[in-house]
Amino acid sequence: MEPGNGTQISEFLLLGLSQAQELQPLMFGLFLSMYLITVFGNLLIILAVSSDSHLHTPMYFFLSNLSLVDIGFTSTTVPKMLVNIQTQSKVITYEGCITQMYFFILFAGLDDFILTVMAYDRFVAICHPLRYTVIMNPRLCGLLVLVSWIMSVLNSLLESLMVLGLHFCSDLKIPQFFCELNQVIQLACSDTFLNNMVMYFSAGLLGGGPLAGILYSYSKILSSIRGIPSAQGKYKAFSTCASHLSVVSLFYGTSLGVYLSSAATHNAHSSATASVMYTVVTPMLNPFIYSLRNKDIKRALQRFLGK
Repeated sequence: MEPGNGTQISEFLLLGLSQAQELQPLMFGLFLSMYLITVFGNLLIILAVSSDSHLHTPMYFFLSNLSLVDIGFTSTTVPKMLVNIQTQSKVITYEGCITQMYFFILFAGLDDFILTVMAYDRFVAICHPLRYTVIMNPRLCGLLVLVSWIMSVLNSLLESLMVLGLHFCSDLKIPQFFCELNQVIQLACSDTFLNNMVMYFSAGLLGGGPLAGILYSYSKILSSIRGIPSAQGKYKAFSTCASHLSVVSLFYGTSLGVYLSSAATHNAHSSATASVMYTVVTPMLNPFIYSLRNKDIKRALQRFLGK
């Protein structure tokens, strides 16, 4: 394939996680199971929250939005990987690659923002309990989610449009199981300085900003919890944050670990394998974390399932 502008590129090759043919059936079964568990688990959370009037609160409103985002996040990458394994094809069209990249950036950004909004909700609940219902009113909750969507859509649109302007080389092999932005940019023959600047600036602003907000919220939360005189009161206050803190640690821990390890080792296969943690494993574990540690969700699920 001759180098050319983006509109002349017909396809990319996704190298996936392993080249060993004997591992393909095992990988297909494993990722199909994980995908079904992710979709079913997060869908149950959404249905339980929407069907139980006791859960019509800001915290569970944000949780149902997080579950919706997690379904979209994992659906962006896993179905295409399963199709490629089943058909023994590594091909993804140019249009399909750009589309997948757009939605991956979109849902990754939404995950960041929704987790930050949930941290703010816990901050208000613990640090300003008497004003909680006034501050976290339905209008503000809806506005926070809307702004999260707008920011994520604009960022994803900018990143994707900038890739459309690149000229690509003839060897269009992506050492991943999905079209990851950084890997696609590295395949370009044209100058990628502006793309890299925008990518790292967006990662710092839209990734580091929400993380800073979460850390600030939890610093205030811990300070307030330390001021509670009774041990039982401290435990009760902290328990309302435990599930969210676990999800935040899992999401940021795995995603940061992937990029730090790939930057240190420059091993594409290791990076692709590690990417599974935050693109597949984390969305799958979120429903379990919230349902196992939350009595309200447990009761709502039991009522919804008729048990």
